[in-house]
Amino acid sequence: MARTDVWFDLPPFREDYQLTIVDPAYLTAAVKPKQFLHIDQAECILCEGCVDICPWKCIHYLSVDAIAEAINVDDPRSDPGNLGMFVVDEDVCTRCALCVDRCPTGVISLGKFVGSVADAAGQAGITAPWAVDSGQRDEKNGYAYGMRF
Repeated sequence: MARTDVWFDLPPFREDYQLTIVDPAYLTAAVKPKQFLHIDQAECILCEGCVDICPWKCIHYLSVDAIAEAINVDDPRSDPGNLGMFVVDEDVCTRCALCVDRCPTGVISLGKFVGSVADAAGQAGITAPWAVDSGQRDEKNGYAYGMRF
């Protein structure tokens, strides 16, 4: 076939789908928890290889000047050593792990997080979870949590 020829045939479509009611207990057992992309920004060398290789363009490196307000978290603008921050659009990320393979320092990981910082603080009897916030990624909050852009 020549390079300019067009292929007009459509792929075959299935027509044998069946609709059924699914037991909620089955769904709870079958659906796996979502994996989260974690970038340990303390060890990152800011090569931005993860930003370049991402096919979905869901990893962004932003200047701390993009932050208008930080609530219940340390404001990255308060430390003059902070030049920027990574923001991952979890809704767009497909967990392809290309960024994990590309990272020369190995600070990017994909993992499942069982509990949040607030849950861990509650179990320790601490009433103000943001006082012990390590800045690490958890199941509820991303890097830009509490910041208004």
